[in-house]
Amino acid sequence: MSDKEIIHGYRELQLFKIRAIAALIVVLLLTLVLVARLFYLQVLSHQRFTTMSQNNRVTISPVPPTRGLIYDRNGVILAENVPAYRLELIPERIADMEMTLHQLRRLIPIDDRDIERFHRDLRRKRPFDSIPLRMGLSDEEVAIFAANRYRFPGVEIQAGLRRHYPLGRLTAHVVGYVGRISESDLGTIDTTNYRGSTHIGKTGIELSHERILHGTVGYLQAETDVLGRRLRILNQTPPRPGRDLWLSIDIRLQRIAMEAFGAENGALVAMDPASGEILALVSMPSYDPNLFVTGIDSDTYDRLRNSPDRPLFNRAIKGQYPPGSTIKPFVGLAGLELGKIGSDDAVICRGVYIPEFPSKRPFRDWKRSGHGYTDLERSIVESCDVYYYELAYRLGIDRISSFLARFGFGRPTGIDLPGEASGLLPSREWKQRKRGQPWYPGETLITGIGQGYTLATPLQLAVATATLATGGRRRQPALLRASTAIHGNSLQTHQPRTANQMSIIDHANWRTITHSMVQVVHGPRGTARRIATERFRIAGKTGTSQVFGLKEDEEYDASKLAKRLRDHALFIAFAPAENPRIAVALIVENGGSGGAVASPIAGRVIEAYLQERSDG
Repeated sequence: MSDKEIIHGYRELQLFKIRAIAALIVVLLLTLVLVARLFYLQVLSHQRFTTMSQNNRVTISPVPPTRGLIYDRNGVILAENVPAYRLELIPERIADMEMTLHQLRRLIPIDDRDIERFHRDLRRKRPFDSIPLRMGLSDEEVAIFAANRYRFPGVEIQAGLRRHYPLGRLTAHVVGYVGRISESDLGTIDTTNYRGSTHIGKTGIELSHERILHGTVGYLQAETDVLGRRLRILNQTPPRPGRDLWLSIDIRLQRIAMEAFGAENGALVAMDPASGEILALVSMPSYDPNLFVTGIDSDTYDRLRNSPDRPLFNRAIKGQYPPGSTIKPFVGLAGLELGKIGSDDAVICRGVYIPEFPSKRPFRDWKRSGHGYTDLERSIVESCDVYYYELAYRLGIDRISSFLARFGFGRPTGIDLPGEASGLLPSREWKQRKRGQPWYPGETLITGIGQGYTLATPLQLAVATATLATGGRRRQPALLRASTAIHGNSLQTHQPRTANQMSIIDHANWRTITHSMVQVVHGPRGTARRIATERFRIAGKTGTSQVFGLKEDEEYDASKLAKRLRDHALFIAFAPAENPRIAVALIVENGGSGGAVASPIAGRVIEAYLQERSDG
């Protein structure tokens, strides 16, 4: 063998060794990578992949609590839960969402609002959350889907409960309604506790006592197959249902009040003066709250929202009206308590009041011929304006405002309903702050007869009337009377709260006002004598408030005005006068005369309530 062959062989051997070593190094490196990967998967990520593997066969689903029921004071059901079916989709189990939606719409009626709401929920929920598409499926629609279930992986029919209001319009403004959880709701609720829930209180008691009614969410751990079908339950944390509520409302009295209004618009509040419990709260016209539970269509909602009668507006707590002559007993009491008049002091009413200060126009009485010699009792019985012009002038706006505030005028009463208006109790400070203007003496005079800037809700008038009836003890009005206890089936009563106890200078002054109000109903010249009864004595006061102002020397003629331009009719009352058990305040919008239109409605409510108690 030549030297060249030996050298060539040696070089090939060296090259082989190098290649073998390189191959060995590569194999070792790959082995290390494989070992490192195995270590990462089996040691470091063991828990993660175990969980993922478990999730392939185990699902954890929220179980929404059953919403609490709502009853009236006598156990009549006002809000209940009825069986219902809904179509739900789990996004992570659906390969082509748009195709699935398209095919579902061909199978079951699903409108554009449902699709729009579904896409909105889809953006804000997690892929494994079950998202409702269509609520309130009929038995026929459930059967149709069941026959085609195999075509829709990730789509399920869920049986549940739907809120229902059996008395509909009768309780709409008290109980309110529930609706689908919205974006704005998500910013105010505990989203963890609402997992699986689709509805939340929107108005009325359903909203104000949402926390009590909703309950606490539970969870269900179940084994599933590859299609997501549930095979068996592994673990379960049951939800805690919402608590049932008993309201102070007497639904029989509520019905009587609504029927008494007939076709008139307005509001009525009846309450127990001793406890502050609301016995009836009516706003007319009303609406059917069931329309909102599964989603109201846009045409129906537009009709309700744009109706000139405003059925969605709760006049009882949000309607702000000039109280008119219903304010006179309170102003009269201010005059007595503050020593500006005596019960026998009188003024001569000739139908017009000429103030001592310069004025561009005289201040007229509603009775052009005047009332003649008028003392306090006659001023209330016949509702003499001139008397209160003079009394308001003597008191001044500062004393009037301060005294009326003790009865709750000018601020919310604190009732357990959302959206209560505060009314308006004008004062020197208020006008300067809000309008940047001084207070004028003429404005004091019209404040004395419940006109001008003064505004009150029917609820505020009822609270003030109840305060007058109880000798200055003002209760905070309340609708919630009792609820089931957090643990167990016993009832937890909710005690009334005293908002204020007025200091009284002379109880005889209060008795004088009550006696005068009794004469409004039972006296021969009383403006509400048509509702007088021999069974019990009613203390009341009629009122009329202007919708628009009249020019000087212009006379009011209702027959020449459109209905919506006529005066509002008001009435306040409590009975029996000696031991008050019910206080009522109401307004009939554009009703005209408080004595002719408003007082008969109150009379029916008072008589029905007291008759029921006497029969019992």
